[in-house]
Amino acid sequence: MWGLRQRRVRGALRKQKPRLLLVAPFGSYRTAPFLAAAEKWAEVVFASEGTSNIVQSGLPGLRLALDDLDACERVLREEIGRGGPFQAVLGLDDWGTQVAGFLAPRLGLAGNPPEALEVARRKDRARAVLSAAGVRVPWHQVLALDASLPALDGLPYPLVLKPVALAGSRGVMRVDDEAALRAGLARLSAMLGRDERAVWNRALVERFVSGAEIALEGLLTGGVLQTLTIFDKPEPLDGPFFEETYYITPSRLDAASCEAVRCEVERGARAYGLREGPIHAECRLNAQGVWVIEIAARTIGGLCGRLLRFGTGLSLEELVVRHALGETITVEQRAGAAGVLMIPIPGLGILKRVEGLMAADRVPGVIELVIDAREGQELVPLPEGASYLGFIFAEGPDPGAVYDALKTAHGHLRFVLAPVWRPAVMP
Repeated sequence: MWGLRQRRVRGALRKQKPRLLLVAPFGSYRTAPFLAAAEKWAEVVFASEGTSNIVQSGLPGLRLALDDLDACERVLREEIGRGGPFQAVLGLDDWGTQVAGFLAPRLGLAGNPPEALEVARRKDRARAVLSAAGVRVPWHQVLALDASLPALDGLPYPLVLKPVALAGSRGVMRVDDEAALRAGLARLSAMLGRDERAVWNRALVERFVSGAEIALEGLLTGGVLQTLTIFDKPEPLDGPFFEETYYITPSRLDAASCEAVRCEVERGARAYGLREGPIHAECRLNAQGVWVIEIAARTIGGLCGRLLRFGTGLSLEELVVRHALGETITVEQRAGAAGVLMIPIPGLGILKRVEGLMAADRVPGVIELVIDAREGQELVPLPEGASYLGFIFAEGPDPGAVYDALKTAHGHLRFVLAPVWRPAVMP
């Protein structure tokens, strides 16, 4: 009887927590950290189109056909009938976020309009709405890759060529003349033709914006943007490709510049139609002001969200979950600095081994070294590639010390690759 009473007490306590619906595409690397964070604050129901990550979580799980919203709603109505209403729905990754946006109004929950989330995923539509709202964006033009190209003379080179619907710098190339643009378009067309997810066979070309690049991580509440942190990117991102490498917080920008970035990103988010939840924005700064390069309606990718724990004592996932549940989030910046190096792919090949790990790990200031790539894995660099080799994390008294630690640690690493061999197809 005592054991039964214990289970009843635990069940009663669990039901006192708000219910959170967490929607994730199958295999999302964001799933594990968000599940760990959400369990602290809510009774979590995890929904995905797969089954293995539901079973492994050990949580109540729903298998949803994320491409059939009516079917999703029916399953969720049944779940509400069993366990009670949800207080919030949170989507992971671009696709999970969009599904959550469609489901929220059907379930009577707060969220972003689906059309705003669509804008956030489409670089061509984003440029159009930002321009219409008077937000500073570079000259741009949309080109269809499956049609004959228009005349390309007289364009304001240098330009940046990018697919309209891929993230993580995939397919993004700088081109300095017409010949380079035509070669880039052919390369992009071939890449998109091999990617079933690239459903929009279009390219955006825009004038290259010089200047320092930063990233803002924030939360929207009723359209008002709260800055969680601004990351500096200390190395110039001038092309020919635009690989993300160093992210360091806090930013060296002064308070006025940080507020200018926040205001411009908030204007951009409102132009998209975004009102609630996390955003990750990329901006360039030069003498003309703040240029909004991109605003995503989700958190930062990879393991970079760990840096938020340095500044706030809470992980990025905990902050987002608590915000979704209606809590007021307060961010206090600690002394010192932290940063991450997303280890770039050095070239095309099969990874045989990584050397220098112990030396890199012993660099003063380095607190963690993670190698995600495995021996025997084929490595593909940008612009076709879609991943990093791993991550190096560091802390220090100031941003300069953190940058030096990351750069020194990376200098110790050696990546031994074997060539990729593919059999020729005989006619």
